[in-house]
Amino acid sequence: MAINPDLPPKVTVVIPNWNTQRWLPGCLDGLRAQTYHDFKVLLVDNGSTDGSLELVRTHYPEVEILAFPENRGFAPAVNAGIRQTTSEYIALLNVDTIPQPDWLACLVETMEQNLPDVGSLAAKMLSMDDPAIMDDAGNTLSWYGSACKRGRGEPAQNYVQMEEVLSACGGAAFYRRDFLEAVGLFDETFVSYLEDVDLGLQGRLRGYRCLYVPGAQVLHQWRGAGIPRPRYVYLATRNRLTLLLKNMPWSLLLKHSPTLLYGQFYFFLVYKKPLASLAGIFAFLQALPRILKQRRMIQQGKSISNHALEALLTHDLGEPPLSEIILNKLRRN
Repeated sequence: MAINPDLPPKVTVVIPNWNTQRWLPGCLDGLRAQTYHDFKVLLVDNGSTDGSLELVRTHYPEVEILAFPENRGFAPAVNAGIRQTTSEYIALLNVDTIPQPDWLACLVETMEQNLPDVGSLAAKMLSMDDPAIMDDAGNTLSWYGSACKRGRGEPAQNYVQMEEVLSACGGAAFYRRDFLEAVGLFDETFVSYLEDVDLGLQGRLRGYRCLYVPGAQVLHQWRGAGIPRPRYVYLATRNRLTLLLKNMPWSLLLKHSPTLLYGQFYFFLVYKKPLASLAGIFAFLQALPRILKQRRMIQQGKSISNHALEALLTHDLGEPPLSEIILNKLRRN
């Protein structure tokens, strides 16, 4: 894959893996078919027991492996992979994706257009079941505290223009190394979920932009590599609260407090996992001293105005309103 094996490749593709052997051939075959060649692949394995490593060692010997004895989660695994590389660019790729041939070529070409304030790029993620349908065109964050995949479920033809977005989905993201060195890596206390939005938002606070690149396409199997629902609810609840408190100025938190409070109440109800939600809230409260320390450092490095920051978030809940959910339930009864 790398053009000159004696020199570090320009790009390292980091793939976190945990017991997802069934998805590996599609992902790695897609990387073999890339039209851009100056890259290497690093698989970070979180203690898989399904034969993933044996498959890679046997059929994909060009792939480097960093193996851990246990599941550390997405953020710690990816960070470990990034620390092991010296490449100018870092690409993240979920194992349940199939990168299309020009994926890397489009990302590298875009990043090398002399755009020093662009620290990250978001790929065009298409539904593996129906590639005419969008899966993700970059992340959004609302004042309800909900992070959404832009374009999810919409026609892919609606997302053909390069444009600025809040952040890149970690399932197919592209970063400058100097961006990661300036902003920091993923917050490992998140473990999994929302760590990509957190990183992207911190980049925006420091004046970096993120661009959506429609030519850089991957097919994605939604929840192809998911975790049990209670664990997801716990992490999503805890990380959502952490994300907001870390990154938002007090004045904006106060201004949008009614919307934020409604959002937390809404998700508590619709998740239908009250114990997991409460555990997430309790874990957030326990971590307040650490979060407030992180907050002070982040706010000290902030270089955009509150007005500009406020405009980055939407007022779209991204879910059916509570009234609609209640009415539908009453109709069924």
